[in-house]
Parts: sequence; C-alpha cells; structure tokens
Amino acid sequence: MKRYALIISFILRAGIGLFSQSAPAIDENIPYLITFGKDALTSWGDDDFCQIFYCVIPPSQTGPVYIRVYDPDTGGDLDEVKGEFNTIVNFSIYGGKDCWSDTTAQDINKAANYKSGYLLSSKSFGVDPKYDKKWYSFGPFNPSEGKYVEKLGGRVFKIIAQGISGDDGNIYKYFLSTSPVENVAVEGGNWFTYKYHFRLSDDQKHVSQIYPFADDKTISIEVSNFDWDNDGIIRIFSVAKNGILCDVSGDNNWIVRKFPIVAEEKNSTIEIQFLKKQSVQIRNNNVVVIVRNQYGISLPFYVVPIGGVPVYSPKIRMK
Repeated sequence: MKRYALIISFILRAGIGLFSQSAPAIDENIPYLITFGKDALTSWGDDDFCQIFYCVIPPSQTGPVYIRVYDPDTGGDLDEVKGEFNTIVNFSIYGGKDCWSDTTAQDINKAANYKSGYLLSSKSFGVDPKYDKKWYSFGPFNPSEGKYVEKLGGRVFKIIAQGISGDDGNIYKYFLSTSPVENVAVEGGNWFTYKYHFRLSDDQKHVSQIYPFADDKTISIEVSNFDWDNDGIIRIFSVAKNGILCDVSGDNNWIVRKFPIVAEEKNSTIEIQFLKKQSVQIRNNNVVVIVRNQYGISLPFYVVPIGGVPVYSPKIRMK
C-alpha cells in the first residue's frame, strides 16, 4: 500500500500526465464515453445505463476546479439515435467523506449505494441544441469538498451519468479544469473508474487501450467484457504478459477470462488493448469492461496509467 501511495505521489509531484484531465484520455485512443437511456436494449452496448467516474485533485491545487462535460445533451450529431430522440441523462457530482470510501460506492452493482457522499451539483439533459458539441461546466468546486484519500494522492470527487428515460445513446466526455469557460488542466489530476463504458472508434486502424491497476494484494484478475460484438481481438500486456489474447464477447453477452498475476506485476498497471477487425467494419460499437481481483473486487482503470504504460520484460516469466 505504501509503495502504491508513493507511485501516486511521485506522479503528482512530477506533473506527469497534463492531459489526464480528459476522460477518456487522448492516449487511450477512445473517442467518447456512452450512457443509454434506461429504456434501451442492452444489446446496444450498455448493460446498466449508468457510468460512475472519479477524479483526483492533487494537494497542490488549492483554487476552485470545474468538471466539464462535452456534448451532454442527448439529441445531437454525436449521439446514437433509436427512432426519434427521447432520452434524458442526469449528471450528478458528489463529494464528502463517503463519496469514495464507502465500499459500496466502488461496487459495480448499481443496486448498491452508488450515490454515497454529499450531492454537490446535478443537471439532467435531453434534446437541447445549445449543448450539442459544446461544453457544460459544473462548479466551481473547492477541492476541500472532495474526500481526501492518502493512497490516491489527493481529494476525490465522483460523477455519475445515468439514463433517466428513453432508449438513445448519449455520447460525451469529461475534462477537469481550473476554468469554467475553457479546458485548463489541473496539473497532476487524474480520472478513474471501476467499470468502463465506452465507444470504440469506427477507424479499423485505431488501437484503443485502457489501464487497470493491480495493487499488492492482487494474485489473479478476471477480465470481463460485454457486447464486444466479436469486433476483432483483445490483448493483455504487462511487465510479464506480452499480448496474451483475451476471450471476447459477442452481442449482448458477458465473457470472462482469468489471468494469474506474478510478483513483478503487483503495484503496477496492466494494459488491455482493443484491435478491431480489418476485414469487416463494425460501426458504433459500444463496450463495457470490468477487471476484478481474486476477491471479486473491481480494480480501478486510470485514464493516465499509474507508473506509466507497462513495458514487457522477457526476463519475467509467468509461472
């Protein structure tokens, strides 16, 4: 745990990842997040119509911060329409001591108390052209309103995007900013989630990647993916894994693959890489991914990988 905290602290002090304020991050090569209205079919690529993200504000940031949402409305050019647009998605932001430390807030099961903490701000968006391809700013928030978590290296806020009604897909992204009118990075900030819902690029040449972090208690992981639509291959990289293939899901189903974690992989980042089919183009592919440890506890995905992107070392061999 101490080593984990030191890694986080080093990153914050060094100012690594100045572009980590966007979620998804540029280096993940994921264009957008996606949340469908609660009346949608799960076969469109959203299993529970709710996405929970956390942002970490470093101790060096004492001035106000803003959580900005790009294209928060549900009826624009980017969004995924099913018939006529009829969807409302609510964005709510939480701080306070329980927004992260309540273990149910980290539970991927929506039946848990995922709205723990103190509600700081909330707004619902339907069809509204004034927000189409534009930013909406929540805040200002005083960093002291977040939950201080020593092992995460800063104060934590939670944002929940939830489909209230309708069956369309709301496509959006976040930015952590010091300005309400433009994207000005909070140096050393980061985003993470325990269950990643995202839209893949339609470009067959694009390779997307996400980064779960395995702590010192992790001895194995289960990688679960939902509604991949057999759209290519999924590979796992780490200091000890060099592109091991992961089982892939089809339409509207989950599939799970278990991998052992060796000593050298503890307290380090794992990379999950998504490579689309080159022969057949699948458009508008939405995917959900979860990684659990041997206790069934979900591991966090950081948009900027803790300790950097893992580099395979052939000297480390799987047992």
